[in-house]
Amino acid sequence: MFLQRVARKFLRRNYSKKENFLILGIETSCDDTGAAILDSNGRILGEALHSQLSVHLKNGGIIPPLAQDMHRENIVSVVNNALTSAGVAVKDVDAIAVTNRPGLPLSLLIGLRYGKHLARNQGKPLIPIHHMEAHALTVRMTTPVAFPFICLLASGGHCQLSLVKSLSEFYLLGESMDDAPGEAFDKIARQMNIHNHPDYRSMSGGAAIEAAARKAENPGRFEFPLPLAHMRDCQFSFSGLKNSARRHILAHEKEFQVGPGEVIPYFEDFCSGFLRAITRHLCHRTQRAMEFCEREGLVDENGIKSLVFGGGQDSTQTFDICRKRTIPPPPYSSVWCLIGPEENSNEDEVSKR
Repeated sequence: MFLQRVARKFLRRNYSKKENFLILGIETSCDDTGAAILDSNGRILGEALHSQLSVHLKNGGIIPPLAQDMHRENIVSVVNNALTSAGVAVKDVDAIAVTNRPGLPLSLLIGLRYGKHLARNQGKPLIPIHHMEAHALTVRMTTPVAFPFICLLASGGHCQLSLVKSLSEFYLLGESMDDAPGEAFDKIARQMNIHNHPDYRSMSGGAAIEAAARKAENPGRFEFPLPLAHMRDCQFSFSGLKNSARRHILAHEKEFQVGPGEVIPYFEDFCSGFLRAITRHLCHRTQRAMEFCEREGLVDENGIKSLVFGGGQDSTQTFDICRKRTIPPPPYSSVWCLIGPEENSNEDEVSKR
């Protein structure tokens, strides 16, 4: 926070009178190497991305040292491509922003070192960026979401609910006590051998499960428990759902004598049930957060209240299920807007009373 305050003071002192200034952003928190050029109005002038998905799929998951090596190989070209697409040179940039936490330490290190190298050589200020805070604020680049708002962030490594009061004020309402939803998707997809099916060979675990779930003929065939149903807080837990899914897989492999590397019968129904169980848990804890914030007066009592859904697991199907479930009963919500993937330009009014 100290470094962020210093960076903000530097920018205000040196660039507050400029009509427009440029920021180079660098992101290497996990398995994608990304860079973008933004102006002071939040417009993306140029961007570039190198994905490691195809490599990690072959290994059954992300291997941190391998991810670090690929970041090291591609970060220079990714940054140069972003600058080229924006039509600017690195000397034209007024500041450099780089993700410094949270994420894979080995991956973060590459972005930080290169960001420091550019900042030192070009005499530019370096702005450290919190990965999850950035996820929460990204929606404001495309949608005029007023503060305060609730944000549900679900990704491969994190799951948390936050009350976002300003650009620098975040209040944690709840977080996962064990696994993250993306981690659960990846491990279950790997155990059920879904990547051996030709239709899902090139997809990540979460994407494969969602795609298979769309083809389910009997979504209620597999039942899963609701985690933390009696806990009066906003915490998450996905380890129980993961263990329940493993028991279902092992039981079906035994019942139908499934061979090594084969996919269990009715795996589309299984994926549908597992996806809905994860989403139900997300919605249950999120609704508690919405009701708590209303009761405590933490959100606008008279205006529109916003719930933002973001992070690596903000899939459209999960968002659709959340939209149907997260409607607080009376005497709570007056008007809630749920904002998620592919809907950032149109706030979705989910409850009016």
